[in-house]
Amino acid sequence: MRRLPDPAGAVLAICGLAFEARLVAGPGVRTLAGGGRAGLAGDIEREVDGGIAAIVSFGLAGALDAALRPGTLIVADAVVATDERYLTDPDWSRLLSARLPRAVAGSIAGVDRIVGDRLGKRALFEQTGAVAVDMESHVAARIATAHGLPFVALRAISDPLLRTLPPAAMIGMREDGRVAVAAVLRSIVRRPQQLPSLLRIAVETRRALGALGDGSRLLGSRLGYADLDQFLLDMV
Repeated sequence: MRRLPDPAGAVLAICGLAFEARLVAGPGVRTLAGGGRAGLAGDIEREVDGGIAAIVSFGLAGALDAALRPGTLIVADAVVATDERYLTDPDWSRLLSARLPRAVAGSIAGVDRIVGDRLGKRALFEQTGAVAVDMESHVAARIATAHGLPFVALRAISDPLLRTLPPAAMIGMREDGRVAVAAVLRSIVRRPQQLPSLLRIAVETRRALGALGDGSRLLGSRLGYADLDQFLLDMV
């Protein structure tokens, strides 16, 4: 059963990386970081038990659509994973699209492991029809749906379809969402030829994070959720 909007309630933002969480953190927004880890679902459930009004998946994503470039914002209309499909909240998603007119609407594929090569991305696109992929949205969508909580996903493309992630990027995230600096450095020492690719990814990631920061500011309080009632009245 879908819960009615509670504009005064806290929104829980699910992020893959700690610096994504810092972008969205603020009054009325709680954050959890650490995509792809086994304990993420349990942490979300505990936050739900503690009382939240809505859930948003917020952060970076890889492109599955060849037309998407780094820094493109995606407002998800659905999240797909294996044989699961979860629709996002239509009213809140409409507000996001209205305030972010350059954002692209489309579905997001959720995976439990990084899809870092172009062949894997193409295969996932053919299987799901999703325009982007991340490792948190399906977990957040599943729990939000189970509890009847409003759910949306706002993601920014960090790596285009044809970009294959180098080894250091594949191991660069710790379970708490922080960068695994020591592991990245060891990987670079073993394979220094990946350094140019890593620098290019750093530039693209910075562009994506900038888009996320700008987007969150345009959306306003609680990523627009606090204004949802007024937005719906204005639409009448």
